[in-house]
Amino acid sequence: MNILLIYPEFPDTFWSFKHALKFIRKKASFPPLGLLTVAAMLPSEWSKRLVDVNVTKLTEEDLAWADYVFISSMVVQRTSVQQIIKRCNEAGVKVVAGGPLFTNEHEQFKNVDHFILNEAELTLPPFLEDLKNNCARRVYSTSNFADIQKTPVPLWELADLSQYASMSIQYSRGCPYHCEFCNVTSLFGRSPRNKTAEQIIAELNSFYRMGWRGSVFFVDDNLIGNKKVLRNELLPALIKWQKEHVPIPFNTEVSINLADDEPLMSMMSEAGFHAVFVGIETPDTDSLAECNKKQNKNRNLVDDVRRIQRAGLQVQAGFIVGFDNDTPSIFQRQIDFIQKSGIVSAMIGLLQAPAGTKLYERLKREGRLLGQMSGDNGDGTTNIIPTMDIDTFQEGYKNILRHIYAPENYYQRIKTFFREYKAPKIKEQFTFSHIMAFFRATYHLGILSKERVQFWKLLLWTYFHRRELLPLSITLAIFGYHYRKVSKLHVL
Repeated sequence: MNILLIYPEFPDTFWSFKHALKFIRKKASFPPLGLLTVAAMLPSEWSKRLVDVNVTKLTEEDLAWADYVFISSMVVQRTSVQQIIKRCNEAGVKVVAGGPLFTNEHEQFKNVDHFILNEAELTLPPFLEDLKNNCARRVYSTSNFADIQKTPVPLWELADLSQYASMSIQYSRGCPYHCEFCNVTSLFGRSPRNKTAEQIIAELNSFYRMGWRGSVFFVDDNLIGNKKVLRNELLPALIKWQKEHVPIPFNTEVSINLADDEPLMSMMSEAGFHAVFVGIETPDTDSLAECNKKQNKNRNLVDDVRRIQRAGLQVQAGFIVGFDNDTPSIFQRQIDFIQKSGIVSAMIGLLQAPAGTKLYERLKREGRLLGQMSGDNGDGTTNIIPTMDIDTFQEGYKNILRHIYAPENYYQRIKTFFREYKAPKIKEQFTFSHIMAFFRATYHLGILSKERVQFWKLLLWTYFHRRELLPLSITLAIFGYHYRKVSKLHVL
């Protein structure tokens, strides 16, 4: 059996980093973790190929070779998915589809032969058994949650790792919180399930042996969902692993209450974590209550961010406008919070309602849904009817982006961050790629760009005040270039 695994293209989004990747000559941020994990669950005697259309083209020869195409997708990849399915249909190759997009919207895809929905650890085995017996059904789904301590190591050897900026690992699924707009709990539940430390070390070793020495993103929706297991099992294992290998930096996602646990932050830094993404959403208390963001209420969020930064963890964050309790003052309040906190990578989105969320169901009852969401939190679109006047809403959103990504304000925010940030002990290995990125950045941002004055001011300030952060200042300058490109593309 010949199995072609296809990963659809990501559009130009905040998190795609397409414009930043050009500086380091990479094609994509991450390899397709889920699809490569599924590949490891398929019979070993089957022939397998990966086509990630973010890094290579899907050819007619690929489709002619395949007996089945397996495709996995998130909502933001919907357009590419439709194009790929059409090509598969024209080539006469059967399509097996899974992932969050299909779990929520499989009824919309009439030309897919088989759906492996929810968690593949549970729904893939019965499909494979039925396929062997020539009685495969069209839809395989479950309301149960998988034991991910039985999940295999992804088949990294199918991917060309040299094309990616970072690797990825999943340690846990599920989140103890239930925010109204978030579909994590509907997909994975509220009781975090984790892999063993031994599994994570095995995954690290698998691509370390292949020569990987770059950063690794723990894709968990909330790494600290189970602090006890994290503290007692995973982090000690990672600290030990880092001491025995050429150390590599980690990034992940957490909830803001990490700021309450100094020992845990210290352990994370010692284990090699450099940055954490936090869903801050809004400084408005009423809006936090509206969306059930309990973990963010009754806190000084700016002080929380600074405590995390001082522990050696850069805070990246998501923000939302468009809650029912938002008034026109929210736009300036978001700007003020972002600038004051020194959150350099600040993703601002209009509120969207994913299928399967409490928000989706509430707005459906209220007759305030506008169809499917795009899945891109930063493209200036929404699938809801807001309570605020629509013109005020859209112009206020655009004004946030104009302000926070304007070079003067963006570079000032980097300096605000650097004043608080404790440089990590574990640094990414300096390579020829980094040297070339430095020269490309100084040429494009320091000579050709209109922001060149701010660029050189930042580098000089960093040199005299936080010299050890010069590489990070270049990285963040490149990120800013990408954020401005994306903002202008979508909404400015």
